Amino acid sequence: MRCTHCQKCCRDTMMELSETDMVRLERRGYKRQDFSYIGVDNIPRLRNEGTWCFFYDPERKRCREYASRPLGCALYPVNVDQDGDVFVDGLCPQAGSVTDQEMRLKGKRLVMLLATIDAEAERRKR
Repeated sequence: MRCTHCQKCCRDTMMELSETDMVRLERRGYKRQDFSYIGVDNIPRLRNEGTWCFFYDPERKRCREYASRPLGCALYPVNVDQDGDVFVDGLCPQAGSVTDQEMRLKGKRLVMLLATIDAEAERRKR
């Protein structure tokens, strides 16, 4: 799949972040409190500025941190439902171009990422 920069996934995002994502973005010079917030479920998420993801540049119509973006963003449009089933988000105009192999590989990585994020949220509760 190739991103066409349609901007749909950058609008009103609720992308979950792992500690690794946040540290990587901090190393790029950003402050955690500027680009993220902790939800009521103790899970960090990308902050929006208006309707756009913190890292989205509406003038250039590009992510300012595309190469260092959160892993969830890189795996999108592959997603996981509440039952743990992997699917491709139909919101993405390129959803039909995701191959079965890409869906399997990204799905496996996403399941592992979500387990990590959940474990980090549990540790944060303590």
